[in-house]
Amino acid sequence: MIAIIDYGMGNLRSVSKALEYLGVSYKLCSQGKDLARATKVILPGVGAFGDAMKELRSRGFINPIRELVARKVKLMGVCLGLQLFFEKSEENPGVKGLGIFKGAVRKFRSTNVKIPHMGWNDLKILKKHPLLEGIPSGEYFYFVHSYFGVPSAKGLTLASCKYGRENFAAVLGNGHVFATQFHPEKSQEAGLCILKNFVRW
Repeated sequence: MIAIIDYGMGNLRSVSKALEYLGVSYKLCSQGKDLARATKVILPGVGAFGDAMKELRSRGFINPIRELVARKVKLMGVCLGLQLFFEKSEENPGVKGLGIFKGAVRKFRSTNVKIPHMGWNDLKILKKHPLLEGIPSGEYFYFVHSYFGVPSAKGLTLASCKYGRENFAAVLGNGHVFATQFHPEKSQEAGLCILKNFVRW
């Protein structure tokens, strides 16, 4: 079963429609206990880091997500979902993230570009990964964000993107955990390719 975590702040409709387009069945899970039978899980997200962690906690998702990681269930984060995988964020100091990735989320500091970073940008593929199969360097994806994750271990970064003076991690991966700062469900054929790879993974 592919589960999409519904904590009131995700871009659920666009992710759901993308999976439906691919002919893939899924289940929306609004409580942590609903994840017990999941074989693959997507954590989407739009909004603020602190609010998202509050909602995940109130709906009982924190421990079940950590249990998924321990059981090596395939887990994918999208946009804010990627940021929630980190330990903390400059957006809401003092709020603890899920801590799946060591490191922190920080805000763009470039002054020569508009923030939030919104629109299409190309990736530089740094490492091979099953979910990036068929995605070449230079492929464009759709971004909407003001913050990005900075992993402690450079080996976590599978693909990067340059915006202004920042060269940030656009795709992260660690074993069975995968995350994109962009929105694959809004990135046309290239994004559908990543979601298709996730289904097959």
